[in-house]
Amino acid sequence: MSSPNSTQARLAAQQNAFKVAAVQMASGPNVAGNLNEARRLIEKAAQQGAKLVVLPEFFAIMGMKETDKIAVREQPGSGQIQSFLSETARKHKLWMVGGSIPLAADAPNKVRNSCLVYNELGEQVARYDKIHLFNLDLGNEQYHEANTIEAGDQVVVVDSPFGRIGLAICYDLRFPELFRAMKDVDIIVLPAAFTATTGKVHWEALVRARAIENLSYFIAAAQGGYHVNGRETHGHSMVVDPWGRVLDELTRGSDVVMAELNPSYQASLRSSLPALSHRTLMCQPQGPSSK
Repeated sequence: MSSPNSTQARLAAQQNAFKVAAVQMASGPNVAGNLNEARRLIEKAAQQGAKLVVLPEFFAIMGMKETDKIAVREQPGSGQIQSFLSETARKHKLWMVGGSIPLAADAPNKVRNSCLVYNELGEQVARYDKIHLFNLDLGNEQYHEANTIEAGDQVVVVDSPFGRIGLAICYDLRFPELFRAMKDVDIIVLPAAFTATTGKVHWEALVRARAIENLSYFIAAAQGGYHVNGRETHGHSMVVDPWGRVLDELTRGSDVVMAELNPSYQASLRSSLPALSHRTLMCQPQGPSSK
């Protein structure tokens, strides 16, 4: 019996393949400097043929303190970060997943951690606000995102020329029920700023698991390296195929991860292993025995 990774399947898929890119950065507190670095890396991805580009979480600011992002938060539809994303997508005629940026929240002392998607015309076509807020107390590492971030409550999937794209951000990766709720997406994108401590053990395992269990391509664009504020992020931006293979990966530093996505290959995998149609979501665990 031939493997789903057979040459025949891959050759058949090349007819409608397209390139994607995950941008990795080690952002700092200066918004203008971060935008310039993002501009350079997006241009590099575009020159290599990327039609869909994903930026990391808070690519435009990793402040000296957690409240710094509140000072640069933008109102929906206006601001230098949103203008940058729109103009860059239009300039290079590509779809842009704008990592995440700080948008105004209902609470005056918080932001929404928002992932914005722009089409090749520079039009915003989707917005996802991070649902799961990171909390860690481990030795000297302490993170309490709920202190400065207001959680979202909507699962977001956007239709695109590349198929259905499901949106998630960083800590969301640990909650498989979110991805199940996306309903048979073709691509999952995850801007992230995973800590070096947790990422060493959990990052790749979780990214590959989400790709495998959803038979989806997975584009994970991460912060990666040492930041001016003293934080260290894990990096290892990667593109994973629906069979769980890592197509390309970058360990640390600023650069671009490139890969070719093959919808026909994905369809052949879903036909060979129709796990998505085998789901029995109504099953419930039995209660305690009355004995």
